[in-house]
Amino acid sequence: MEVQFNNRSTSLSILPVRSQIDVEDCPWRRLELTKLGGHWKPPQTLLTPSISSPPHSKMWSRHLLRRLLPSPVTAGTPSPLIRHLSITAAPTTDSTSIASSLAAAVTKLSSTPPPATSPEAYFSLHFSDVRPTTALLAETLSLSPPATSRAAADLFRFLVRRSLHPSDGALALVVRHLARRRDFPAVRALLQEFPSALGPDTLKAYLFHLARAGRDTDALKVFDELPDQLRTREALTSLVSSLSSEGFPQLAERAVKKVAHEIFPDDNICTLLVSGYADAGKLDHALRLIGETRNGGFQPGLDAYNAVLDCVCRLCRKKDPLRMPTEAEKFLIDMEANGIPRDAGTFRVLIKNLCKIRRTEDAMNLFRRMGEWGCSPDADTYLILIKSLYQAARISEGDEMVTWMRSAGFGDKLDRKAYYGFIKVLCGIERVEHAIKVFRMMKGYGHAPGTKSYSLLIEKLARHNLGDRSNALFREAVARGVTVTQGVYTIDKRYVKEKEKVVKKRLTLPEKKILKSKRLYKLKMSFVKKPRRRMRA
Repeated sequence: MEVQFNNRSTSLSILPVRSQIDVEDCPWRRLELTKLGGHWKPPQTLLTPSISSPPHSKMWSRHLLRRLLPSPVTAGTPSPLIRHLSITAAPTTDSTSIASSLAAAVTKLSSTPPPATSPEAYFSLHFSDVRPTTALLAETLSLSPPATSRAAADLFRFLVRRSLHPSDGALALVVRHLARRRDFPAVRALLQEFPSALGPDTLKAYLFHLARAGRDTDALKVFDELPDQLRTREALTSLVSSLSSEGFPQLAERAVKKVAHEIFPDDNICTLLVSGYADAGKLDHALRLIGETRNGGFQPGLDAYNAVLDCVCRLCRKKDPLRMPTEAEKFLIDMEANGIPRDAGTFRVLIKNLCKIRRTEDAMNLFRRMGEWGCSPDADTYLILIKSLYQAARISEGDEMVTWMRSAGFGDKLDRKAYYGFIKVLCGIERVEHAIKVFRMMKGYGHAPGTKSYSLLIEKLARHNLGDRSNALFREAVARGVTVTQGVYTIDKRYVKEKEKVVKKRLTLPEKKILKSKRLYKLKMSFVKKPRRRMRA
């Protein structure tokens, strides 16, 4: 490395601590290398200049040190020149880059073949200077693909050995990541290795993913094997919620009755059970449980009644859609008789099921009457109505509903996913021009379209014989960095411009007589001898 000072060529060299310069007189001039080769080491060297010509002298070296190093007053802030001459860059404090590096390391350890070193040695070799936190672990796991389950467990062990406290929140993150891959043996190994970290969040994540994977008996076994300090009402609620939401309400009810002498079920647990039966389509069991709950002295929550109402509407849609309004009205009367008021969720269920059977006008009338019960529509109700209006080809009313939704304060719910739903509905009814308008509206409100939106519109434009616009949209997606694959699309026959066929006109009787007389006249004249034309002199 060469630097120019006062027109002299000065070279830098790394010397031992015991050099010719008396560093004991000026300790503030030491420039210690605290990080070398990616590993923290105790300071062993000093960065001191040595002049090739003229010969070294103590005074000249001190003079150069004064020029290179900061003064004692500003020793805490090194000069830009020293920062530029440093052989190692300052450690980055950006958590996002550290999380990206950790995620890349986890992916590499999960690759085939894996590195020669063990995961513990690999993490120690490359990330010995990382300060572990729960937020860093969460960001790393969010950037890691699901196939990196075992490597994520090794990363958690490494961070705990560093200085991360094995809390319930940190262990729950790893359990979710492992269970998403259905790597339940690794989850059990972690729980056995860190039993003190097992808490409500970890237990809830473990039970939910067991039920989601169809291992309902394993979820019951995990709950039965819990120690006494963890067999609480919160743990039972997590078990009932997991089993009921994944289609095992009978097993959840059996578990509640089994531990009823220890943990008496409250209204929240009863609400979850009723909702589970209703979501599974078992209306008789849901109504039976509602009656048992009333006899017990407390009412299920309003969510349970809304779930039963939705079950009634779904069964009517399946068997006899015309009976749905009548059966729903009967259940609403029963709710009012028991002192259960309607809320926005009740109207959302009714509007959604009316839109499912294409009774959009009845849904709009119910939407306008919500104020009579003191209810205001929520964001989901607006989204359902907008899609239904677009599905019914009531384009202007759908656009007006979008404006109402923004005026009601739900503009943040109109995200990229909602706009893609609108575009999908409009493309389904072959209203591609309006789909392009909604697409531009989405970009105008700052939502970057994704791969699905671009691919759908490119295909629809190509099938509508609008190849130029389809190619322009493809180039726009490539310029924005959106991954779009090229394809060959067949143009719909309805949009192919065919040549007009010349249809022979059918003649009337007078026209036929005129043509016949002309043909006879020509035939007669063909037998008449024509006079010769004489040549003029």
